[in-house]
Amino acid sequence: MKVLIVFYSMYGHIYRMAEAIAEGVKQVPGAEAILRRVPETLPEEVLKKMGALEAKKAFAHIPVATVDELPSAEAIIFGTPTRFGNMCGQMRQFLDATGQLWAKGALVGKVGSVFASSATQHGGQESTILSFHTTLLHQGMIVVGLPYSFQGQTRIDEITGGSPYGASTIAGGKGERMPSENELAAARFQGKHVAAIASKLTRG
Repeated sequence: MKVLIVFYSMYGHIYRMAEAIAEGVKQVPGAEAILRRVPETLPEEVLKKMGALEAKKAFAHIPVATVDELPSAEAIIFGTPTRFGNMCGQMRQFLDATGQLWAKGALVGKVGSVFASSATQHGGQESTILSFHTTLLHQGMIVVGLPYSFQGQTRIDEITGGSPYGASTIAGGKGERMPSENELAAARFQGKHVAAIASKLTRG
């Protein structure tokens, strides 16, 4: 059973969360976690000015996602940074290329889930995930979030990402904060949860 983890990361925050998602997926017997990054749309000179080139080297070995491989997975977990309360442009462009999959119903019945990051605590993590769900529903996917059985999202002893809609992390205004252990635990939980549901659906 294949679980695709399709993400975009600028400075490595979402990549680290994607790794944790994969760790959770692998806890389900028979589940294979496959990491893919969506194509970059920004020129290298722009990325250099943004200070992102060095950070991107950490996950340059991850193969670039193609639309054609999406139907081969039983579940797809998408990861995106937040841009003004929505998914990033790179992810939007990738999803906008799935029209043929929609026309064929190629993703109908597959499990879909989303995780995210934002610069600040209230920077749009929840709206990004919820608005992302709209695309998954149009594709006929079964949307899965992060249930409250992951008790880390009820913590009040630290500022942390995570909601019933999906795991998330707070990156800081300059990208100085990497995911906390609680946020990584949420990602692992979500990966395992999605894979377990996909496994049950696959077995019928």
